[in-house]
Amino acid sequence: MAAFLLGAVLLIVQPQIVPSRPAINSKAETTSQSVQRELLKKTSQKNDFKENIHSNGSCQQLPQTIIIGVRKGGTRALLEMLSLHPDIAAAESEVHFFDWEDHYRNGLQWYINQMPFSYPHQITVEKTPAYFTSPKVPERVYNMNQSMRLLLILRDPSERVLSDYTQVFYNHMQKHKPYPSIEQFLIKDGELNVDYKAINRSLYYIHMQNWLKYFPLDHIHIVDGDKLIKDPFPEIEKVERFLKLSPQINASNFYFNKTKGFYCLRDSGRERCLHESKGRAHPQVDTRLLEKLHEYFHEPNKKFFELVGRTFDWH
Repeated sequence: MAAFLLGAVLLIVQPQIVPSRPAINSKAETTSQSVQRELLKKTSQKNDFKENIHSNGSCQQLPQTIIIGVRKGGTRALLEMLSLHPDIAAAESEVHFFDWEDHYRNGLQWYINQMPFSYPHQITVEKTPAYFTSPKVPERVYNMNQSMRLLLILRDPSERVLSDYTQVFYNHMQKHKPYPSIEQFLIKDGELNVDYKAINRSLYYIHMQNWLKYFPLDHIHIVDGDKLIKDPFPEIEKVERFLKLSPQINASNFYFNKTKGFYCLRDSGRERCLHESKGRAHPQVDTRLLEKLHEYFHEPNKKFFELVGRTFDWH
């Protein structure tokens, strides 16, 4: 089952009231506000960016939508599926502008230069899964564009932990470097190791609280990564509506590949699946350890459901 879930990614009570705008410290500017001022100095006035206009009328521009996460939640699948829409222009690589200091210091003009060429009617999209769990990112995105439309794709936290480990494990194997078993990360002194970074990344409510300090909930669309696996079309329809796109993506754009065991894409008669690295099987984990993991996430999941006013079919 775990292998099937991972493979499919290849395509791949009441909400808490929170302010949609951040509180301003009148005594001193925050560090990111100071950095933002420096960014704007580098690029002259905010509206004076060089858009690198192509002879065909397309140009590079700041994104109007960002897929902010979550890591190993299906962000690549979501981006590829969304790219089926003719009004979407997607950046091919993860930009890491807001979370990597070396990139952020380059300024917004550098950020624009990483974007694809797009036409005026198109929405430019970039995806960097690390944004969701990076504390500095929400404010930085807000300072750039308070009206930004954000996409967040989530899956069962326990499954996400296993996928997180699997990715790092295979990265080490490809470099012929040894890597500890998952049990060595999950267990510490006979108990669940809650300091394991992969577990922290699955505490969705903590990171969501940070985003809701700057953006209202109706600016963040949550894609159900588990439903995307089982039946991708209804989930992508919801994304179209959120981005106010005309309904262009159809059920016929998805087909189940029996050999691979997951959904792939069909675009203008051309069939394609994502990179083979996305279909790796999870490690075998002792049932009792999995139960500990599920039990640990029970309360954090409940807090997240209350925060967003929505439930998900997680353990």
